[in-house]
Amino acid sequence: MAPTHVLRCCQRGLAWIPVIFIALVVCWSYYAYVVELCIFVYLIFFHLSFIMFVWSYWKTIFTKPANPSKEFCLPKAEKERYEKEELPESQQEILWRAATSLPLYTRTGAGAIRYCDRCQVIKPDRCHHCSACDMCVLKMDHHCPWVNNCVGFSNYKFFILFLAYSLVYCLFIAATVLQYFIKFWTNELPDTHAKFHVLFLFFVAAMFCISILSLFSYHLWLVGKNRSTIEAFRAPVFRTGSDKNGFSLGFRKNIAQVFGDQKKYWLLPVFTSQGDGLTFPTRLVNSDVEQATVTLQPEPSKR
Repeated sequence: MAPTHVLRCCQRGLAWIPVIFIALVVCWSYYAYVVELCIFVYLIFFHLSFIMFVWSYWKTIFTKPANPSKEFCLPKAEKERYEKEELPESQQEILWRAATSLPLYTRTGAGAIRYCDRCQVIKPDRCHHCSACDMCVLKMDHHCPWVNNCVGFSNYKFFILFLAYSLVYCLFIAATVLQYFIKFWTNELPDTHAKFHVLFLFFVAAMFCISILSLFSYHLWLVGKNRSTIEAFRAPVFRTGSDKNGFSLGFRKNIAQVFGDQKKYWLLPVFTSQGDGLTFPTRLVNSDVEQATVTLQPEPSKR
């Protein structure tokens, strides 16, 4: 037991290395730009982008992932029966009965109730278990090592803004340092240690800019389609079958699902996403599927 506990502590400690690395790079970039270069004309916009970048990054890291509520846990009697049953068919019958009053649209690929044996909860739609966090996360998108946190319903907007402001931050640095970078290669810069900060500032900003741009573009596409990264690779399965666009409500409504109805808050890292993370509207037109609470019935067993 003790070695396992020590191992988990070590893993949790090592998981912060990417975050510490990013923090050190950001601190150095601030020092190099503000102290060494000290381009006064650009400092106002630099600090604005810096503050928004750090704010959104902080919110992405320290916002706790949302988990399923108690209503998705099996009642004590049903849970004991489930654990005693050895046949998967019998276990599924217990899950079907417990899920009749829950707002569920999706199933497993085999048409069964989505249940997490690790967390012992019936999974709400778009909920998945994160092995790194060891918990079920509502509307899980992915586990990001650069923020040492799961990106899901509670912090997906913050993650998008983190990508956006980090891209703006890197673009601004690269654009304003470019003229000094050119002077470096033409030997027009004064021979001080600041010239090396210019060199590395441009290279680091350009490198991060390229990598962030591709990731940011991909997640903007996901937002427009109202998909998570998991759903982009594995389409959710509904009562009518798998449908990669099952949660898509149209471009404008898809944007509002993440950023909310009030546009004045879209660019601020404050939570404005729609819903509770447990239920999501779908584009399915079948009236018996569109109801908020769906009565689920197990399919007849084949003999």
